[in-house]
Amino acid sequence: MNRRRIPSALIALAVAACGRDAVSGEPRSPDSAIELAPDLERVLRDYETAYARRDAAALAALFTEDGYVLPTGRPPVRGRAALQAHFEREGGPLRLVPIAAAAEDSVGYVIGTFGAEARADAGGKFILLLRRTRAGPWRIAADMANPNR
Repeated sequence: MNRRRIPSALIALAVAACGRDAVSGEPRSPDSAIELAPDLERVLRDYETAYARRDAAALAALFTEDGYVLPTGRPPVRGRAALQAHFEREGGPLRLVPIAAAAEDSVGYVIGTFGAEARADAGGKFILLLRRTRAGPWRIAADMANPNR
């Protein structure tokens, strides 16, 4: 896929998926958890596990080679080596709750809430932009989160 076409593809995915229940198509609450396809669910659970273990190498491995983290109040972090260094300071209990998602071909996204406890909406919100190669797993191309406070 042409890199210039990725933003328009993501916009189309967002418009198609946001605000509707995946099964019934009915409008739903903007903070209702949704069920993800197993390959997208794996990304969230692997992120939670690596974060809880404070495993910076495992976190960085979830990203594309040129992946980004867009931390609040700091410049973007790009590339696996820089991401691993960034994640050396991160970790602890984490729960990611998806509230919207879509994936098609080689691009996708998950929007959700996060927190340290079972009720994960207390911490903040996140967006993961995802990319994959033909035969490979989904990798995080960009991770942006912001706290509720």
